[in-house]
Amino acid sequence: MPNPNRGACGFQSSEFEQEYERPSKTELKRQSDALQQLGADLVEAPRDRVKRVPMPEDVLEAILTCQSITNHEGRRRAMQFVGKKMRTLDEEEVAVIQRAIEGWKGASKADTAAMHALERRRDKLLADDNALTTLLSENPELDVQHLRTLIRNARKEQAENKPPKAYREIFQILKQIDAKHRKAKAAADGEELEDEDSEQDDE
Repeated sequence: MPNPNRGACGFQSSEFEQEYERPSKTELKRQSDALQQLGADLVEAPRDRVKRVPMPEDVLEAILTCQSITNHEGRRRAMQFVGKKMRTLDEEEVAVIQRAIEGWKGASKADTAAMHALERRRDKLLADDNALTTLLSENPELDVQHLRTLIRNARKEQAENKPPKAYREIFQILKQIDAKHRKAKAAADGEELEDEDSEQDDE
């Protein structure tokens, strides 16, 4: 005779599914550690940069407060509080912060690459006279005599193992040229964007 109580255990099978859908303790710990690290990245970032990241006011306040604490124990406690606040964020708020930090890291890598490119160009100026001709053709406003003097002095500094005064000055000139070109490109891009906007407005 069938048992009428078979299968009547007092809960539905869906409750089993909900139980299995919950994150494991390991996963929760991983998520918590990731949010703590995200908070630490914000604390280590420049203050002005952090202020531009969209986030709840209380989270921003916790981060800025932590940045201002220099005492080791006080900062440790403040970092714990930052982690606690980070765990109150929803997925979209966390994603916005992650994109901002990834953007900073990408910008830092680009800046480093640009600096290395300038260093290579400076070394080429010292090694190859044709490099100066190329530089002058691209930037005719440069003072030819001044640059030639700096290159001659930089070569002498290296040969005689003297402080690299001229060597550094050449780098600064190249850096200024690069900044000018970047500014001109940004201005040109801005004009193009404005043109696109005006076309959209006309439509």
